[in-house]
Amino acid sequence: MDDSFFMKLALDLARGTLGQTSPNPVVGAVLVKDGQIIGMGAHLKAGEPHAEVHAIEMAGDQAIGSVLYVTLEPCSHYGKTPPCSDLVIKTGIKKVFVATTDPNPQVAGKGIERMKKAGIEVEVGMLQEEARDLNKVFFYNIQSGLPYVTLKSAASIDGKTATVTGESRWITGEEARLDVHHFRHQHDGIMVGVNTVLKDNPSLTTRLVEGGKNPIRIILDTHLRTPLDAKIITDQKAPTWIITGADVDRKREIQLSELGIEVMKMESQKISIKEMLAALGKRGITSLFVEGGAEVHGSFLKERAFQQIITYIAPKLIGGKNAPASFGGQGIEQIGDAVSLNIIQVDLIGSDIRIIAEPK
Repeated sequence: MDDSFFMKLALDLARGTLGQTSPNPVVGAVLVKDGQIIGMGAHLKAGEPHAEVHAIEMAGDQAIGSVLYVTLEPCSHYGKTPPCSDLVIKTGIKKVFVATTDPNPQVAGKGIERMKKAGIEVEVGMLQEEARDLNKVFFYNIQSGLPYVTLKSAASIDGKTATVTGESRWITGEEARLDVHHFRHQHDGIMVGVNTVLKDNPSLTTRLVEGGKNPIRIILDTHLRTPLDAKIITDQKAPTWIITGADVDRKREIQLSELGIEVMKMESQKISIKEMLAALGKRGITSLFVEGGAEVHGSFLKERAFQQIITYIAPKLIGGKNAPASFGGQGIEQIGDAVSLNIIQVDLIGSDIRIIAEPK
């Protein structure tokens, strides 16, 4: 087994915690001595011990003179936990392989430098691209202060999200609908427009057989039309935030606040996507899963305000020039202005195709 084998194991450990460490990154660590794994661990939740701590505790005294494989640079600052770079030095580890540096300004190479000064051999860059992709949400958020936005849509093979009468259940199969819940689990917030609430009365929760984390439910509702008896208001399964324009019915705002709903007013009557994302970033939302209708998606497209798109394509033909498509709004006028995408992954989920793409 070569060094990359142990780093891949560390990456797998980190991958298993996607969705549960926010606002922290996912991190995996493996300790090896004389070709044998003596300790391993993953960061499980913000405020709890980091991956390196779990691996070192598992190894015990054997950790002296061992080699550490870690997917992200060990921290060098005091946060909710002590610096991991200090623990690595104190433990007597002789060599550390780091997949990628930490973009957090409080770390940003300082942990690596501290270990090197202590006489530890450090190599950086093994499986770096895979490690950065695993923490793309953390990297984007720490560098921009904004949520990493994923747009999700489901359409027939001819691009329709519903029939001409508005019927949309169910375009995709059960397997694809279940797959969506895995992505909900991985995001801090889930967003729809008020028209989706009025039409479908969704729960917007994560419903997996093994459980899962419910994201914060965020509703774009310029005029505060969300019904007081909507599921997102009454079920208390997850926090609900409603984003409105500056001028809304004060009585309705008070009623919602008394029901535990947070109403976030924008500076103008029309909701600005960029202003809204900045506000969510300040509130600690690092990732946002947008399941809105055509108009909501069209607004994000107009502002180029997304980092990933996940589209499920069902083997159905619906037709009809008035049947809705995934993206509304005024649309792009010139092909040269269209948003070009890099297709990252294509999978068959049940009988449906899932395409994951990112803007170039």
